[in-house]
Amino acid sequence: MLLCLSDEKYCNKCKSCIEFNTNNNPDFLLLEPDGNSIKIEQIRFLQKKIQEKPIISNNKVYIINDADCMTKEAQNCLLKTLEEPPKFSTIILIGSNENAFLSTIKSRCMIIHFKKLTNQEMKNYLETNYNLTNISENMLDTFQGSISKAILLKDKMEEYNNLETIVNELPKKDLIEILNLAEPMYKSKEDIFEILDYINIILLKKAKENYIYTNCINIVENTKKRLNQNANYDMCIDNLLFNMWEEVN
Repeated sequence: MLLCLSDEKYCNKCKSCIEFNTNNNPDFLLLEPDGNSIKIEQIRFLQKKIQEKPIISNNKVYIINDADCMTKEAQNCLLKTLEEPPKFSTIILIGSNENAFLSTIKSRCMIIHFKKLTNQEMKNYLETNYNLTNISENMLDTFQGSISKAILLKDKMEEYNNLETIVNELPKKDLIEILNLAEPMYKSKEDIFEILDYINIILLKKAKENYIYTNCINIVENTKKRLNQNANYDMCIDNLLFNMWEEVN
């Protein structure tokens, strides 16, 4: 909208909008972390570009995504630009941890807090844009009101539905059947902490109805600790499933 040349804001027809949509607008710059942080060299590049006048639009827009990952050196380097930006420039810092910003940075910005989307809003979005239906409340809780999390996890619906099945079947099936159901978990080493967090979301809801699931939450947390201590992965999953099954039977 800031870059649009039309009074409609955003018209999707003018040269600026078309070039923005194809990631070719020279008046827009997106900075993202280089590795684990946004470094001082990236801020210096922004400072060099920000002095150039707009080419297509009447404005220039700079977005620093995950700006809370800026090093202290990068934040201090950005201060002067925030104090006296060119009139045609808008700088937007996006971050999820306000405490990571220096107070001098925050004092030079207008801070806008965004509320999480409701589960119903998330559900409507996924149904409309991705034709996803029958999304469980547990899955919606996992998204934590974040569209980006929903997009990242939407391809894992089957895997997460399987986790719900495992927890629901704990008091109904014998241990061998539970281990067979949980076979995908043994192949999901890279995502295991995400998986364990999701199991705890399911268990927390079940614990409100039946206290026997309360200790299962502790079992999951102990599994996380053991994995962080580099314990044998398969044995950790074996113990997790056995202890949860034993707890509810």
